[in-house]
Amino acid sequence: MGQNTPDLPQETRAMIPDTAARIRDHSADSANARIDDETERRVLTAAHRLQELQGRMHDLESRLRDLDGEWDVERTLMANAATLTVIGSLLTAFVDRRFVVIPAVVSSFLLQHALQGWCPPLPLFRRRGVRSAREIEEERVALKALRGDFDGLPGTPATGGHDRGRAALAAARRA
Repeated sequence: MGQNTPDLPQETRAMIPDTAARIRDHSADSANARIDDETERRVLTAAHRLQELQGRMHDLESRLRDLDGEWDVERTLMANAATLTVIGSLLTAFVDRRFVVIPAVVSSFLLQHALQGWCPPLPLFRRRGVRSAREIEEERVALKALRGDFDGLPGTPATGGHDRGRAALAAARRA
């Protein structure tokens, strides 16, 4: 915890969660489980299709391209915060000064998220299946392993798609 903040005092580093784990640590277990299950389903489906189609890579390549464009929870939070800040600022400037509360609240949420890894909108996005960058990368690495990008992956295409898919996902989670 706090390993990515070497310039801060030890007490402060202990209070700031690791970047890689903070989203999952502050998400409901049910949301994490749903996201994990969906990721596993996609990887196992890709492994099965790869075996069925005797090595045809089109579906796998297509999914990798999809992952390149998938928005992670950080990007989603930032885009929503920026949108609300602009709207709040315009309302403050042209309608009523009291709308200044919108950008103030949104900014405090961003600060809270940066420091703690949690803010009020986070559970909403997680329930909708928005994944962390690390969760997206796990799927990407597993699919690349299925494609044969990494040496030493247990099993061959002949051993069964699901076994190979599970091995690829386990390797990605260790990476």
